[in-house]
Order: sequence, then C-alpha cells, then structure tokens
Amino acid sequence: MQQPPVIKTDQMYRLLRDGKIKEFNTLKDSGQKCDLTGADFRAVTLVGLDADGLDFSNCYFRMSNLRGIDFSKAKLEGASIHGAQISGVKFPKELAPEEIKLSLEHGIRMRYREDPL
Repeated sequence: MQQPPVIKTDQMYRLLRDGKIKEFNTLKDSGQKCDLTGADFRAVTLVGLDADGLDFSNCYFRMSNLRGIDFSKAKLEGASIHGAQISGVKFPKELAPEEIKLSLEHGIRMRYREDPL
C-alpha cells in the first residue's frame, strides 16, 4: 500500500520547500545527505535544482514548478507529477513517455519500465 506524501523535518527538504534552491545545491555539492523519498512537494517551485543522484521515489509533485530540471540521473519511480509544470524537464530513460503523460494528466504514480531504451 502506497504511503501518503510526507512533509519532512529534514533540513535539506525544508530548504527546498522554502524555495532556497541555491542553498540546497551548495549543501548537496559539499556532500550533505538528505532523505527526500516519499516527500510532499505540492505546489513547490524547484527551478534550478541540481537533481543529480537524488532519490525522489514516491514523491508528490502536484502543481509544482519543475521547469528545466534534469532528473535523468535521479530516481522518480513511484512519484506523481499531476498538473506540474514540466517544460524542459529531462526525465530518466527508465520512464516511458506514456507514464509521464498519465502522471501529468491523471496523477498516477510513475512506474519504471523493465527494459529502458
């Protein structure tokens, strides 16, 4: 059973929720770790986020601004992007275009394909 999205107390997560993307990126680059799995990013603007290597499994991005983010080396399995702004987003190759579209339009949790291209 899928757990509902969580608003976490993790310092790094709080930076993202508060729109402090540059601070988050700086801490991430310095080696700071964070647990973002299952997090609630509803209506959060994440433009400028360095998502390389981050695990967003089962996260909730409803109505979020994700424009221009490169998620190609992040984990998005089980995430939902219903109504999000995704112009210029680069998704992991494990996500089929149909999965992205269904999540964007209907809020389904994105599933990774068995045999990525």
